[in-house]
Amino acid sequence: MSAFVFILFGLAILLVPVIFVVVIYNGLVQLRNRCKNAFSQIDVQLKRRHDLVPNLVESVKAFMAHERETLEAVIQARNAATSAREHATTADGASIQQLATAEAGLGGALGRLFALSESYPELRSDQNMLHLQEELTSTESKVAFARQAYNDAVMLYNNKIEMFPSNFVAGMFHFVAATSFELSSTAERESVVVKF
Repeated sequence: MSAFVFILFGLAILLVPVIFVVVIYNGLVQLRNRCKNAFSQIDVQLKRRHDLVPNLVESVKAFMAHERETLEAVIQARNAATSAREHATTADGASIQQLATAEAGLGGALGRLFALSESYPELRSDQNMLHLQEELTSTESKVAFARQAYNDAVMLYNNKIEMFPSNFVAGMFHFVAATSFELSSTAERESVVVKF
């Protein structure tokens, strides 16, 4: 009987570390997937924002025919932001930074467009423009919320990777820290003001 107890005790000693590693590994996978999902939510909102920009430019074109340079700048900024969004991944800090910079460029171009639109009273009262203003304002709020949720998920994931004892499991299975979605300058941190 004592040999049987000794064998069970030995198996328990072997299984405890295995179970420990499995539990930590599954927790890391869960947090990594939470980061990916949160990033996908940013992606959805940015796509929505990027889809609104051509409609906005088309609506403004008729009223602002001689402001072609500004309209082209908005389209170029939108194309750069779309390209950056398509190439961004949670594991690549450089692509996240490029996305943040491209989005800031789009925000700046839209800000210039909205500033110019103040000179066109008929544009400010156009129903299509009012609808686009409402959609863009709503989308900006959703983008901000999605960025916050993503950064929260990144913080939890990165904390788990760096904290003892999960840092050993993270190292064994090559878990890589995710990059927060941060804007690099104070000008980029300003919200796009939408006024017509």
